[in-house]
Amino acid sequence: MRIAVPNKGRLHEPTIDLLERAGLHLENGADRKLYADTVDPEVSVLFARAADIPEYVADGAADMGITGYDQVQEARVENVVELLDLEFGTCRLVLAAPEDGDIDSVADLEGGTVATEFPNITRDFFDETGVAPDIVEVTGATELTPHVEMADAIVDITSTGTTLKMNRLAVVEEVLSSSVRLFAREDVLEEPKVEEVRTALASVKQAEGKRYLMMNVPEERLEDVRDVIPGMGGPTVMDIADENGNGKVAVHAVVDESDVFETITDVKQAGASDILVTEIERLVE
Repeated sequence: MRIAVPNKGRLHEPTIDLLERAGLHLENGADRKLYADTVDPEVSVLFARAADIPEYVADGAADMGITGYDQVQEARVENVVELLDLEFGTCRLVLAAPEDGDIDSVADLEGGTVATEFPNITRDFFDETGVAPDIVEVTGATELTPHVEMADAIVDITSTGTTLKMNRLAVVEEVLSSSVRLFAREDVLEEPKVEEVRTALASVKQAEGKRYLMMNVPEERLEDVRDVIPGMGGPTVMDIADENGNGKVAVHAVVDESDVFETITDVKQAGASDILVTEIERLVE
């Protein structure tokens, strides 16, 4: 099973980090520019341009891919299926025009010109609005085109909006919201390894922002402690040996990181002791 991942850019490091945390440690990755093996002998990694990954998967060079939703939409491949939103690399594809210009709405671009690196997504957007500008495909520096009279507006990626502001461009309309996704070719969806990879990556995402709480609780105070734990489906309760003869149980729970401070205070007041908080690397539902 070969997974295509971004070879550089802002998506590369987060993707490699996610694979590592999911247990798919890359071997010989630093010495090989196109491929890397993983600790799983049945899974390898193919490094490719983020924009090329949908085609690599569709054409069979890879079986699964990790890249932005915007890239998948632009590629117009029909035989790939999204498996998981990996929830990083978030950005927006927006229609933007000069701040001091005459373009204030989508309708103002009727008969105008729009420059973009995403011509397919842009055409779909304008088809839906019923407005018909000329679409000019560019390969970089899209934000400069209105200032050199190549276009009246642009459709481009923005994360923070800083680049648009620096180039005196204002957002007219959002075209597409994007994040990094895991997807696979249709003919491999039934392969067990596909589900193994999806589950591994999902378990890392599920564990983010969660903490594991362990504590000892006198049996007579168990219900009081249960009432103040905001865990996932309630805490797990186990018998423990107490050499002093005071009946206690061990209580384990998964809680949101943002709730840890308040939860510790509440369970301590309810009678818990020996409270331990640990990070969670993976959480399989």
